[in-house]
Amino acid sequence: MKYRLSVSLVFATLLLLVFSQTSFSHPHAFIDNRLTMVFDNDGFAGIRVEWVFDEFFSSMIACDYDTNKNNILENSEITAIGKGAFDNLVNFDYFTVIRVGGKPFKIKYVRDFSAALKEGNLIYDFFIPCHVKAIPAFKEIVISQYDPTYYTDMSLDEDQLIMVEGNSGIETSCRISENPKISYYFGLVHPIEVVVVERTLNIAAALIVTILGLTLLAATV
Repeated sequence: MKYRLSVSLVFATLLLLVFSQTSFSHPHAFIDNRLTMVFDNDGFAGIRVEWVFDEFFSSMIACDYDTNKNNILENSEITAIGKGAFDNLVNFDYFTVIRVGGKPFKIKYVRDFSAALKEGNLIYDFFIPCHVKAIPAFKEIVISQYDPTYYTDMSLDEDQLIMVEGNSGIETSCRISENPKISYYFGLVHPIEVVVVERTLNIAAALIVTILGLTLLAATV
């Protein structure tokens, strides 16, 4: 009986400690993020990001920045949101972690920021430049978005596949996986990563793609 009692006390104490700590750091904002992998003629160019915020956080931003209360964010209001509720995220790398060939990639800036209100949700759009020149050998780019403090809960939109844009002449593949080697929020949460692999198409493969494209074009004329 004493043994059971001591175990029960220890277990109860641990639960008390865990829940007393987690109660101070649970998420206060929720984001569904949608990512588009963008390529140019040289290889990987960067990530186009769309963040869809929860209605509560969206209403707070709308209250502060939609000054004419018309539920439409105009250019001056978008500029104000950028300065007051987005630009500071540079100090947190925009909640984005990128590794190229296993090495960290430092995000120096983002561009093309925009914001909108749609059906009660605040939406951020922006582009993260990350130039990785394609070569004949495979290169791997790993992207994840998360807030290690867990003040903001971020999740890939389950209804949206990872989009790829402009990868003509470059062989690419994308997959999504959880990284169990990284954890936060008392080790309970692991980031979801997008793994992009690229390499240049060899001449024969590029020729086959071109021929197939011309054949399909001719068939439709």
